[in-house]
Amino acid sequence: MSKTKRTKKAAGSDNIESMLREDRVFKPSKEFSKQAHIGSMAQYKKLYKRSIDDPEGFWGEQAEKELTWFKPWSKVLQWKAPNAKWFVGGQTNVSVNCLDRFLDSEKANQAAIIWEGEPAAPGIPGEERTLTYRQLHREVCQFANVLKARGIKKGDVVLIYMPMVPEAAVAMLACTRIGAIHSVVFGGFSAQSVADRIQDSQAKMVLTSDGGFRRGGVVPLKENVDNALKIKVKGRFITKSIESVIVLRRTKNKVTMKKGRDFWWHEEQAKASAECKPAKLNSEHPLFILYTSGSTGKPKGILHTTAGYLLGAKLTSKYVFDLKDNDVYWCTADIGWITGHSYVVYGPLANGATTLMYEGAPNWPGPDRFWDLVEKHRVSILYTAPTAIRAFMKWGEEWPRKHDLSSLRLLGTVGEPINPEAWMWYHRVIGGSRCPIVDTWWQTETGGIMISPLPGVTPTKPGTATLPFFGVKPEVVDDNGKAVPKNSGGKLVVRQPWPSMLRGIWGDPKRFVETYWSEVKGNYFTGDGCRQDKDGYFWIVGRIDDVLNVSGHRIGTAEVESALVSHPQVAEAAVVGRPDEIKGQALVAFVTLKGSNKGNKKLLEELRQHVGKEIGPVAKPDNVRFADALPKTRSGKIMRRLLKQIAAGNVEVQGDTSTLEDANVIAQLSKDAS
Repeated sequence: MSKTKRTKKAAGSDNIESMLREDRVFKPSKEFSKQAHIGSMAQYKKLYKRSIDDPEGFWGEQAEKELTWFKPWSKVLQWKAPNAKWFVGGQTNVSVNCLDRFLDSEKANQAAIIWEGEPAAPGIPGEERTLTYRQLHREVCQFANVLKARGIKKGDVVLIYMPMVPEAAVAMLACTRIGAIHSVVFGGFSAQSVADRIQDSQAKMVLTSDGGFRRGGVVPLKENVDNALKIKVKGRFITKSIESVIVLRRTKNKVTMKKGRDFWWHEEQAKASAECKPAKLNSEHPLFILYTSGSTGKPKGILHTTAGYLLGAKLTSKYVFDLKDNDVYWCTADIGWITGHSYVVYGPLANGATTLMYEGAPNWPGPDRFWDLVEKHRVSILYTAPTAIRAFMKWGEEWPRKHDLSSLRLLGTVGEPINPEAWMWYHRVIGGSRCPIVDTWWQTETGGIMISPLPGVTPTKPGTATLPFFGVKPEVVDDNGKAVPKNSGGKLVVRQPWPSMLRGIWGDPKRFVETYWSEVKGNYFTGDGCRQDKDGYFWIVGRIDDVLNVSGHRIGTAEVESALVSHPQVAEAAVVGRPDEIKGQALVAFVTLKGSNKGNKKLLEELRQHVGKEIGPVAKPDNVRFADALPKTRSGKIMRRLLKQIAAGNVEVQGDTSTLEDANVIAQLSKDAS
């Protein structure tokens, strides 16, 4: 990767969003571009223009080329905002596209999934498994027959609440084989969260495990399911739709098995045939429901359907990650999130790739666990979250330096805007200054990546997701839905439909319209703040709720966090707003420090001045609070809504904290604030 000439931005602009650091541009190396699926900007621009000007022609060609069909479609797109139907009349099957299509080729004996559990410890066996495409196909067919034997039919909902093990992917693919709708629930969620999702989806079956391993302990998944199935509201069970529970045996812990309802996975699998004909499913047949939770209201069941979703996941995996036959690809997300659906399971497998799955924490038993796995399995593509990268920075360069990371050829980030300093560290320390970085923007609702560099084509700038993927027409607009000038902040919308878009909120069409289609009529509202720079690159500044109005200035909290993290003593930062009588909103920064550094008044003021220098005086935090750790979910996302409550002076935080990794963090922050 080569560095271009620096350009200096003017200071003191009222557009705080325009002051992110854009003076570092990295061009793809000629060597990478030469081998990439798309290797020139001219090629990208030609394909992109076609996808926008003639979306039906473009997507029709891609669907015919990339997917296996039982029956061709009669119409590529049927669109009446906000409802889209893609490849109308066509019939296909996801499991066929991910498995069967490779069985008569050399790929049949290629590793489909490499899985590694937590390292061996007392009570933890330290398991490893590799499943070829042929072996995975056999297991999927067997388990599809298990589902059918237990009464699951096309259109039934199956809830999957499992650890990161190969059987989780098997379960998902088995559902697709017979046309059941899966709803995966993250293993860090509580019994109440499981019950809420069962109640909303009316699932007929739960697939779970007697436990999952994490940080040397056992996560009691089956016990949580048992508790979920006991929950009553007004004297009635809210999970009465459940007819059976199938349990994967992993631990030696004693679990309660209810006769007639609970069955052991291995016993059911042993009775099942390894032959299962795939269902011929309509393109718009429901594929899965994935729940997203907000700070208020019940979780939203995002619905994705079969053909359009799979095409989006496959194409973005192929082009954004430049997937090749000899790649070992590792997306570190849990399958309980959309990233795990699209970029651990469906996208890689539809491309015939080798995908690595890992059960466990990134710093167990030591801070170099990830780098040990990269070296051991010769991982060539790594896709992880900025939160994880900032944690790696905090732990120190000595940990990755212990390992040979030369197999890596491409890096990716997902989940939130990445601080430029974290981007630079990732590029230099993990990528050895040779790996392109694809900073991807997308959502549960979009199904696949929407804005991202293409690694053989796009010059990258730390902190920006750069340019849209094929068929995606984003725009930054004002409150009236009108496009704003370059370098002005606004709301990010998508102007036209794309195949992997959500098809609705399960059982709640009114909420679907209100949430995503009422802000700018006929346009998908992302809920994110954004701006476009002079090169047309999109800079995501975080959720609209995280773009604060401070003394009449719109300030993206992501920018202030980036400025704080660029200070040599800061490991991680989260910035939130609190009400202020004079400014409207005041900025409160929660900061963790590197190594043995200690917070004090001198450093507090130094950090405020540092932000003022990096962004502008108006962006200086009104308060800086030092913390040993920030409250995070099990997936590594900072729970900013809890920090907002603490910043506002709440003694006790409100709302669901079931996904909080360490409750002691909140307790300590609340104590420090009192």
